[in-house]
Amino acid sequence: MTLVPRTLLWRSFILISLLMIISVTAWFQILRNHEREPRARQLAQMVVSVVNLTRAALVTAHADKRRALLTELSDREGIRVYPTEPGEKLLPSPDTAFVNMLHAEVRRQLGDDTRFAAGVGEQHGFLISFSIDDDEYWVLLPRERLERQFPWQWLGWTALALLLSLISAWLIVSRINRPLKALAAAAADIGKGITPAPLPESGPAEIETLARSFNQMSQDLARLDADRALILAGVSHDLRTPLSRLRLSTEMSGSDEALKQGMIADIGEMDSIIGQFLDFARTQSDEAPEPVDLAVLAREAVEHHLRLGRAVQAKLDPVPQMSLRRMGIKRLISNLVDNALAYGEKDVCVATREADGKLVLEVLDRGPGIPPAEAERLKQPFTRLEIARSGSFPLHVGAGTHEG
Repeated sequence: MTLVPRTLLWRSFILISLLMIISVTAWFQILRNHEREPRARQLAQMVVSVVNLTRAALVTAHADKRRALLTELSDREGIRVYPTEPGEKLLPSPDTAFVNMLHAEVRRQLGDDTRFAAGVGEQHGFLISFSIDDDEYWVLLPRERLERQFPWQWLGWTALALLLSLISAWLIVSRINRPLKALAAAAADIGKGITPAPLPESGPAEIETLARSFNQMSQDLARLDADRALILAGVSHDLRTPLSRLRLSTEMSGSDEALKQGMIADIGEMDSIIGQFLDFARTQSDEAPEPVDLAVLAREAVEHHLRLGRAVQAKLDPVPQMSLRRMGIKRLISNLVDNALAYGEKDVCVATREADGKLVLEVLDRGPGIPPAEAERLKQPFTRLEIARSGSFPLHVGAGTHEG
């Protein structure tokens, strides 16, 4: 079982969808990388300004007012100042490209001895070290002042735009696939011997040209079939008149009786072959399907042969009605029974039954059978086994065979 869809519609839609998703992802990464450096410089400038202002405020403030200053910075700006302590436990900053770029820019402006941390003791945030005389301090900035909130709103708009693009892609691909699907169905009808309705000659130029060419081909094939059936029926009908005269002359001649009977048999076989040609021509007609009881048609065929004194048995189980071409099915049953009586020796039986939701018609005989390798070839009209050409086994298949 393959996960790759087989239809052009789904393959095209999935391909376009993947291209759209890859395009959106690529643009997101490009934008993210492009704005990373300017944002790092901007944040670094803000951090440097906070550190410099804090240092300047502590240096210039009176000693008894420094505590109030630190309290006000913490309450109003969320900025806290702590003196560094030996052996204090520091939480390292995240090792990411953006943070490293930020650290490098801050060190460039404040000095290479500037240290950074993500936390000290129980305090967590963005910590930067600075010195006043020989004393070192930490400035702690709230993390939310440096970390950018995820742009959920922009993500929503991006998802909406992507969804609308996918819907549009589906509509475009389905519009292209619809005439191709109709073309495939019409081609399947032609394969079944049905002349399909003309395809709409509209849409893009390529689809319009394809539909016009297919309609022309369908009309040409229908005309050729009609001409072939007309010629076949005309020739077969015209041949029967001289055959009838020839048979009458043979029966009235005073020739040897054995020779005369052989000639009459040959004429009868020729007439039978012409009848099969006529049946084949009629099979190509536009007989409309109708609800048919297959068991009833089979019983009528058996009764017809019984009236002619032929030994035909019936084993007809009730079957549901199905939409079939009545005359075509009658000719099919008649031809099968005639072949079985002629070449199946004896014990011919016609049976109907239902199996796995399908109707089954069987004409059983005790003839020599057909080699499996020849079975498919003998389904074609006017086809015989090679052994039949010598006359020892004249099996004739398919002249009136018709599937409903």
